Amino acid sequence: STETPKHPIVLCHGLLGFDHLRPVPVLPLSIAYWRGVAEALTANGAEVFTTSVPSTGSIAERAEALMKDIETKAAGRTVNLIGNFNDIGDSGLDARYMISTLKPTKFKVASLTTIATPHRGSYFADYVLDTVGDDRLLQIYDLLKRFGLKSGAFAQLTRDYMQNTFNPSNPDDPDVRYFSYGASATPNPWQMWYFPYKMIAEHEGENDGMVSVKSARWGDYKGTLMGPTHLDIINWTNRLQWVFKKRT
Repeated sequence: STETPKHPIVLCHGLLGFDHLRPVPVLPLSIAYWRGVAEALTANGAEVFTTSVPSTGSIAERAEALMKDIETKAAGRTVNLIGNFNDIGDSGLDARYMISTLKPTKFKVASLTTIATPHRGSYFADYVLDTVGDDRLLQIYDLLKRFGLKSGAFAQLTRDYMQNTFNPSNPDDPDVRYFSYGASATPNPWQMWYFPYKMIAEHEGENDGMVSVKSARWGDYKGTLMGPTHLDIINWTNRLQWVFKKRT
């Protein structure tokens, strides 16, 4: 249905995402993670909230922050969640953990729609962790901590962890409706997504350069978005250009 939802929509960002980012702190401009998406929903009469959670961290840590942020913005209300996968981690998994494990009491979740979410893990996550190795991974984690970033989510996106630990521990709530979309793209060889795209395609089939369609299927699968790469899905194309035009 294309009717405007009667309950507010909460947009949740993925690992390494943000609500608003100020790329140059001394300049009065910021980049909205959901730029264009929130505006389109609002233009169609929907009430929209965006969340602010740690840009990195374990699924449990981010889910806790997500729940607290929604409690602040929509206490006592029923909400529809939209989660999107970005870079290495995912808000759709945060939302699933929040619903199934944390079981929020100060608001009610009517539905969760996930977009290009690695519900069954990602071969690329397997590859990165296997290639980097435990020793170098610890060094990367230490570097992240020096910059004030948490790093618990990286190892939670492997296919083994998602399929054998996360999914069995976080069954769907029968009172929540689950919807999902996948995405399929064929990046050009010079584009940043080409390497992971080829790797995932060989092991999991069609994908958006980071998440396979097979892994993105969850609940009521609504279809595959054809053409957009990972960043295109959240309307990142030409985002910086839009920001600077807005300031001039």
